[in-house]
Amino acid sequence: MSDLLPIFPLPNVVLFPNVFLPLHIFEPRYREMIGDALASDRVIGMVLLRPGWEKEYAGRPPVYPIGCSGVITHVERLADGRYNIVLRGLERFRIVEEDDARSYRRARVEALSEQALGAADRPVVRAQRAKLEALLAPAGERSGALRQAHGVPGASTDSDASSAAAMSDEDLVNALAQYLDLEPLEKQALLQRDSLRARAEALVQLLEIKIMIARTPGLSHVSH
Repeated sequence: MSDLLPIFPLPNVVLFPNVFLPLHIFEPRYREMIGDALASDRVIGMVLLRPGWEKEYAGRPPVYPIGCSGVITHVERLADGRYNIVLRGLERFRIVEEDDARSYRRARVEALSEQALGAADRPVVRAQRAKLEALLAPAGERSGALRQAHGVPGASTDSDASSAAAMSDEDLVNALAQYLDLEPLEKQALLQRDSLRARAEALVQLLEIKIMIARTPGLSHVSH
């Protein structure tokens, strides 16, 4: 990463490593950011805005300190200066301090490496993967997530089943965490997990709770 990473704060988007994310860039400050990134290493960082961001959006509202960098793999510059881009997630980072010298936000960050899986972790991850596939198969949600994980949303794959089988455990878990219909704060909590095992276990627990609530009349009302 550069010494100063351009950061793009949004209220509803969380990027995960090695997952694709299409974005439409229209604000002048972020058009400048993309132009500068394209002239440099093509890397920006995605971060999630903290609740209450609305009153300060035009400025620099608080963000969660852990985000994910991404490299611009596809770009389309429109006639009026807007951009359509696709990011591929690179690695998680933690913001150390921000720099305000530009119209857009930049930060000094430290990379956050994933904890390596030990011999005892791999079978657990495989078991959690099987649970995820079983939980999502009835609703067909996995297929949509996998199509988006392979690039631009809506892109087709020859076979969702074979695509899933070909994906590594890490890529599958991260793709589901990013593209399933979860609350932004739930996705942020998943991103902050420091190992694939912890992220897979948390994602399974989250989906099991959501399915239980959906199947139990009145439970969602009581839980609030």
